[in-house]
Amino acid sequence: MEIFLIIIFSFIAATISGVAGFGGGLVLLPILTLFISPKIAIPILTIAQLFGNGSRVYFSYREIRWKMVLLFVSGAIPTAIIGSSLVVSFDIRILEVWIGIFLIAFVIYKRFVKKTFEINQYYLIVGGAFTGFISGLIGSAGPLGAAFFLAMRLPPLSYISSEALSALLIHITKIFIYQKYDLLTSKLMLTGLIAGIAMIAGSYCGKLILNKTPTLKIDLIIQVLMVLSALQLILK
Repeated sequence: MEIFLIIIFSFIAATISGVAGFGGGLVLLPILTLFISPKIAIPILTIAQLFGNGSRVYFSYREIRWKMVLLFVSGAIPTAIIGSSLVVSFDIRILEVWIGIFLIAFVIYKRFVKKTFEINQYYLIVGGAFTGFISGLIGSAGPLGAAFFLAMRLPPLSYISSEALSALLIHITKIFIYQKYDLLTSKLMLTGLIAGIAMIAGSYCGKLILNKTPTLKIDLIIQVLMVLSALQLILK
């Protein structure tokens, strides 16, 4: 039953990520923590998201904005190493609350301030550094990375594929660190693999939905999911 629930929710999580560019980790992590401790669930989630993000990259690789990805990961990978190294000892509760507050503030600004929200692409280095550190600590920082890529005002497929490739490279980095600290066993890796295979199917389903959904509706879906993600982080 546990494996069945993981497969179902992995598919749902990847479908959401395929449409919004994030949200998969925040859907799947609470399910995993029903069966195992959060500090074991985070490495499993990371393995699963290798498949989820990798499949989104594959389905839309022609739309990737390579320069933006390189800028983002140049900041993200070093800090992901630091965050992953601290996961065994760091109290992440206060950090999660502040992330939630940031996401709500971002949505309010984007929704109600008439001035166009756009930043210079070199700020992606700073955004990547912040996102990589948080991702290393709590297993997933998709909404944070999404916020910075959304500020680039990319077309939907370019946004989805570029953010997914950045997340994929961060997760690969984290896997090596988790291995170093013996946070991954063969059993946990198998669980992550099962979840990841379900995520591939969910990513494909998300792409089909994305292709048939107007851009304005996609923007609204992203904003709603950001608020829900923020509330989950604050109230859980």
